[in-house]
Order: sequence, then structure tokens, then C-alpha cells
Amino acid sequence: MPLRKFCLPWQHGPLRRGTDVAESWMILVTGVLVAVLAPAAGVTAAGAVDASAQRQSHDWHSVSAVLTADPPARIGVDSPSGAAGRVHVTVRWTAGDGAVRTGETAVAPGLRAGDRTTAWLDRHGALVRDPLTPADSLAQTIAVGTVAASGTGLLLVGAERAGAALLNRRRAAQWEREWAEVDAEWRHRQT
Repeated sequence: MPLRKFCLPWQHGPLRRGTDVAESWMILVTGVLVAVLAPAAGVTAAGAVDASAQRQSHDWHSVSAVLTADPPARIGVDSPSGAAGRVHVTVRWTAGDGAVRTGETAVAPGLRAGDRTTAWLDRHGALVRDPLTPADSLAQTIAVGTVAASGTGLLLVGAERAGAALLNRRRAAQWEREWAEVDAEWRHRQT
């Protein structure tokens, strides 16, 4: 909304209508809510993601696992150093209770059957993806916080715009009624 349309709600003028005052209050309240709620939503969401990453780092543990079969060949141009270059293969490991378990996990390409790799388990002993690195965790936290703050701000501004559209409809109906009254008065004077 252009700032030239904004007037302080407590200012009065001869041409100022109730819908103008309502719109001014709506803009003022929306601005305050965006300034307060958008950052709060971003910080809350980022904190939740960070807390989840911290729980994962405490709940998960690594075990040494052996590949039970050769991984499938990768076709494409994925970087072997990144997560996109990892391939899924069945591995075998010994659980804390001494039982031998098997499951499928992602490993770096180039390994063969019988090679050792690191597998990650949750507190129940189930295979999970590799934990996030601190840099990945920070990037994810910032991204989620930014999206949450932006989404909250857009939602509030969208609600304000919807309210302004309703006020514009009401304003147009008022103008139509008043013009009809003026038109009737002019016609009456001409006769």
C-alpha cells in the first residue's frame, strides 16, 4: 500500500469517512503485527529446527557396518563427495545386544561387498540417514526461520489487503448511495 494513502487514524478531516479511519487503523495494526509476529515466528521455527538437530545428535549413534553386496553402479554426473553421489546398499552390523542385524543405508560410491562403512542408528536401533553437519544444520535453521518469518509477514499483509478490499467495496456502495441522493436532489431542483 502506498504511504501517500496512509493517514493517522486519530486525525480528523471533513472528507474523512469511517471506512478511511478503519483502513488507517488496519494498516497501523498490520504494520505492528508484522514487526512483532514475523520475527517471532522465524525465531520460533528456527529454534524448533535447531532443537530437533540437537536431539538427533544426542539420540543417534554410529556403528561400523559391512556391505553385504556391491552397491549399484551410479549413472550420471553426481559428485561422489556430496550426498547426491551416495548409493543405497544393504549393510550388516552387530547391535548392542550382540544380535547381527541388516538394513539398507546410503554409502559413498566406490565401496564393494565386504568393505566397512559407518551406519547411524537411532535410540531404538533402527537405521537412519546420516546426521546433519553443523554447517548443514545452521543452513537449515536459517532457511526455515526465514521462510516462517516471510510466510507470517505475507499472511498478515494478505489479510490486510483482503480487509482493504472489503472496505473499498463498502466505500463504493456508500458513494453510490450518496450520488443517488445527490442525483435525486438535482433532478428535484430542475423540475
